[in-house]
Amino acid sequence: MRFEDFDISDELLDAIYYMGFEEATPIQEQAIPAILDGSDLIACAQTGTGKTAAFLLPVLEFLHNNHSNETNTLIIVPTRELAIQIDQQIQGLAYPLNITSIPIYGGGDGDDWGQQKIALTKGADIIVATPGKLIAHLNMGYVKFDKVEHLILDEADRMLDIGFHDDILKILSYLPKERQNLMFSATMPPKIRTFASKILNDPVEINISISKPAEGVLQAAYLVYDSQKVSLINSLIADKADYDSILIFSSTKKKVAEIVHSLKKNKYSVDGISSDLEQTKREEVLLKFRSRQTRIIVATDVLSRGIDIKDINLIINFDVPQDAEDYVHRVGRTARADSTGVALTFVNQDDMFKFHRIEQLIGREVMKIHLPESIGEGPEWKISARRTSRKPKKNYRKKKYPQKKKKYRK
Repeated sequence: MRFEDFDISDELLDAIYYMGFEEATPIQEQAIPAILDGSDLIACAQTGTGKTAAFLLPVLEFLHNNHSNETNTLIIVPTRELAIQIDQQIQGLAYPLNITSIPIYGGGDGDDWGQQKIALTKGADIIVATPGKLIAHLNMGYVKFDKVEHLILDEADRMLDIGFHDDILKILSYLPKERQNLMFSATMPPKIRTFASKILNDPVEINISISKPAEGVLQAAYLVYDSQKVSLINSLIADKADYDSILIFSSTKKKVAEIVHSLKKNKYSVDGISSDLEQTKREEVLLKFRSRQTRIIVATDVLSRGIDIKDINLIINFDVPQDAEDYVHRVGRTARADSTGVALTFVNQDDMFKFHRIEQLIGREVMKIHLPESIGEGPEWKISARRTSRKPKKNYRKKKYPQKKKKYRK
C-alpha cells in the first residue's frame, strides 16, 4: 500500500517521499486510517516496524489542516533518546508544513530549561516529553495543555517497567478530558491492558508481530563462562572485519568500561555509553556512530530502546537481558525493515533458564554455537529453574535457649 492511498495532503506526501518512505508498513496500513478517523487506538508492534510514522503522519495531517498557536499534541516516551529521535523525525516530515515541535527531557543545562519553558507557555504544536522532566515543568504552574487534542504514549510497556505509571496519570490530569488517545507498545502483558482501560475509550486494537524479532535477524548464542566473555568479543570482532556498525549491550556500567578498555587495547574504534554520560556527550557519541566514524558502541540498557540507527550489522548481548521482552528490543536494533543482521547472545551457566524463557517468548530455539578453540570449553546447555524458596530453619535459639529477661539498673 502506498501513502497516496491514504487521505493525506500533497504537501505531507512530498515530505514523506523526501524522507525516503515509499510503501506503508503493516502497522502504518492499519493505524493511519483509524487515527485519521479520530478513534482511540492501542497498537502492539515491535521495534523497527514503522510505528513512529504510523502515529506522526495522521497527527501532522490534522495539524496541517487545523493549525493553531496552541500545543495540540503531547507524545510521552520513556527515554530522552526516544524523545530526540521522534522530534528529529517530526522535523523532517513537518518542515514544509510549518509545524513546530520540541523535545522535553532531563540532563540538559539552564538554557535547555528556558527553551522548554518558552515552548510550553507559548505553545509548540507537538511536545515530545519524558514523564519526569515534564512533571517538573507542570509543577511550576505555567504549562498550557488546555488545547491538547492528541495524546500519544509510545513504548508504554517500557514506561510501566521503569515505574512511570503514577507519573503518567498525573500528567493526564492536566489534559482536557475530550481528546484522542493513542497507545503503542512492543508487548501486551496484562498490566498494559489494565493501564489502557484507564485511558482509552473504545479503542481500535492492532497487533503486529508481537514479541518476535525481525525475520532478517540471524540469531545465535554462545555458552560461556563470565571469564571468557571479553576474549570472545575480541575474537568475534576480529573475525568480522566487514562489519562496520556493531552494538554491544551489557548489564552494568562497570562491564561497559571493561569491554571498552579491552577493545581499545586491540585498536578498535569504540565508545562506551551509559547513564553516567552527560546528554551532550551521548549525542556526540551517537552522531559519530551514525556517521560511521565510530565502529563499535558498548552500551547499558539505556540504548536498548528508543534509538534509530539504521544498518547495524551486529548486536552482541554481553549478558542475557533481565526481561525476555528486552531481548526483542535489543535484537530489533538490527535487520530493520527489509535489511539483514546478526544478533549474538552470551549465555553463562546461571542465565540458561532465563534464555530459555526468551526462546519460549519468540517461539523458536536459538542456535547454540561452539566457542572458538582459542577461548576454550564453555558450560553445557542445561535448563533448570532456580529454587525460589527454602524450608524454614527451626528456631533452635527460641526452643533451647529462651531469652532472659532484661535487667534494668535502678
